[in-house]
Amino acid sequence: MSADELNLGVLLFIPHREMERRVLDALSDGGFDDLTQAQARLVARIGPDGSRLTDLAAQAQVTKQTASVLVDQLVRAGYLLREPDPRDGRARLLRLSATGERAVGVANEAARQVESEWVAHLGPRRSSALRGALEELRKITDPYR
Repeated sequence: MSADELNLGVLLFIPHREMERRVLDALSDGGFDDLTQAQARLVARIGPDGSRLTDLAAQAQVTKQTASVLVDQLVRAGYLLREPDPRDGRARLLRLSATGERAVGVANEAARQVESEWVAHLGPRRSSALRGALEELRKITDPYR
């Protein structure tokens, strides 16, 4: 790699950052302008059956304390609900509220729009090859796959 060549990590980060920006803009335009980037990252990680705080913190790569503060803010703002975990009476699950589900819908639609623009730019064959390569990298880089 020459001195002026960007490494793969940076090349992956640049489009990720752009998609994240576009999603946050769509959320703001959709009336969810109180969501911060850090909060939106947690909301995006809520599983379909709910998530535990410790799992969210690990996936978002933040401390449990940071995740707890963000979750408290999201509960107060009406995006998340805390419910008893049916598998463990001492634990609590975090679930999306109706507002949270609407926000996730807006975010997912924005992400689909950005991806369709990228596919149009790259073409179907290069897009497919890129997706395949990224899915292979995920096997060795994503402990939550």
